[in-house]
Amino acid sequence: CYFVNSGSEANELALRMATAVTGNNNTIVLDHAYHGNTSSLINISPYKFNGKGGMGKPEHVEVVPMPDIFRGEFNDPETAGIRYAQYVQDAIKQQGDGSTFISESLLGCGGQILLPDGFLQESFQHVRAAGGICISDEVQVGLGRVGTHYWGFELQNVIPDIVTVGKPLGNGHPVAAVITIPEIAVAFNNGMEYFNSFGGNPVSCAIALSVLNVIEQEELQQNALDVGSYLLSELNLLKDKYEIICDVRGSGLFIGTELVKDRKTKEPAPEKANEIINKMKEIGILISTDGP
Repeated sequence: CYFVNSGSEANELALRMATAVTGNNNTIVLDHAYHGNTSSLINISPYKFNGKGGMGKPEHVEVVPMPDIFRGEFNDPETAGIRYAQYVQDAIKQQGDGSTFISESLLGCGGQILLPDGFLQESFQHVRAAGGICISDEVQVGLGRVGTHYWGFELQNVIPDIVTVGKPLGNGHPVAAVITIPEIAVAFNNGMEYFNSFGGNPVSCAIALSVLNVIEQEELQQNALDVGSYLLSELNLLKDKYEIICDVRGSGLFIGTELVKDRKTKEPAPEKANEIINKMKEIGILISTDGP
């Protein structure tokens, strides 16, 4: 486990570790993904490099379709995961062996997307068969937020090679971490020293430990499940009542609703979404919009 100061630092270090194993910086990412604000992370974040001010996809990056069963190409929950994972296999063929695959366990900026069953299992299998490394970005969803599990990747029944942890670990304090397997840690110890002035300092570690203790002692994972299940249930009742709500999805307290102008065409309703955000802010509740 390596301690750093932010989710961006964690993902940056994770990429460096993966490169130490694979010997290249070839990276496979999901469309609309966001992994951080450093230059190298902007380069693997379609949410940024395809957005305003972005410079487009770098040569070493392959982008595969976001596995969105609501708006995406494949909509059958039973088969979508395997079919979307085929795009990861295709990307490996484009890049050659030894690619790094990084994915948020549930996509935030992509629109609060829950990955379809089997997607990470199949994708990890393809990547590892070609000598690659699998990274799970848990910066937003880790440490019990999804309710049913402590880690978001557990929803997919996988174990990554590298896991990055950020925001929830410090509860507002700048602390984050990179967790990996011994084999990768050994490969990373290749003579290029890694040093971080404030990563792992005693104050940050004490705060992180306190946060972990509170999560356990106050049963916050169970609370996320209970409150999240209630919220999902109530949002689905609103969906039945109002045509503008076309989809409700989530796990624990990672929840999103899809607002549309027309349920048949699924045309987004951004103006209404912004109106709701501002109305909620007036009554002291902060929510936001995400998605393409």
